[in-house]
Amino acid sequence: MQIACSSPMVPGATLTEKAESLARWGYDAIAVFQPLDEWSDAVRRELATLERATGVRPVELVLTDAIYGKAMDADADLRARCRAMYLQAAEACAELGLVTEIEFEYGAQDPLPLFTPYARLDDEQTAEFLDFYRQMLDVVAGSDGRVLLEPLNRYESRYLNLVEHNLELVDAVDHPNAGLLPDTFHMSIEEADLPAALRLAADRIAHVHLGDSNRLLPGSGHLDWQGIFGALRDVGYDGTVNLECSTEGDPEVSLPAAADRIRALIGA
Repeated sequence: MQIACSSPMVPGATLTEKAESLARWGYDAIAVFQPLDEWSDAVRRELATLERATGVRPVELVLTDAIYGKAMDADADLRARCRAMYLQAAEACAELGLVTEIEFEYGAQDPLPLFTPYARLDDEQTAEFLDFYRQMLDVVAGSDGRVLLEPLNRYESRYLNLVEHNLELVDAVDHPNAGLLPDTFHMSIEEADLPAALRLAADRIAHVHLGDSNRLLPGSGHLDWQGIFGALRDVGYDGTVNLECSTEGDPEVSLPAAADRIRALIGA
């Protein structure tokens, strides 16, 4: 497995500066969460040369904006703008061999789903979402790019909270560039047995987000990290595990320590 860190967690004015720090701290890769209004041909070129310049490989690209997570919104204009942003990310992923992710929806839920967890998509919602997923996959088809489904917790999405529900859609599209992106923080809320859910996903896992139960660095909460990495080893996962959480403190101290911890877990 390779170790990555999400770009917003790393100090630096440019992706190159961030990657140079990660190289010093023991990371193999960087996941880029790029504001849409700062996305440009220059940033795209920087991504294309980042590994050669720093030794740190870009592995994930997400374009971020207030319209993120609105690809299935009832507002046609909002839906179209969100989908155009997602498609831009997919085009770059196809060119550079990166992963990106989509969800049915993303955002704070109101009302909170206190008594109705695990809502299921109806047939019409499923068909529409699968149609959009296939559009995204068409963009990366024939490349090393991937478009992945990420299960979210119930407070950020009404639907597709469980790994097993996302796997149904991954299997339905039956596409070599599809896959699952499990996130341990979201799973800590939704899954009864996190290692078992990872074993269920097995070879559908294409990328992993790491965050403890409190969305801090691994070891800061109550997740069973030995069990998590044991499950990843059991299914033969050899891809990237990416920190997507808070550093809670000086990243020049906490991020090198986190890399050492994760490296030890990988090798345990």
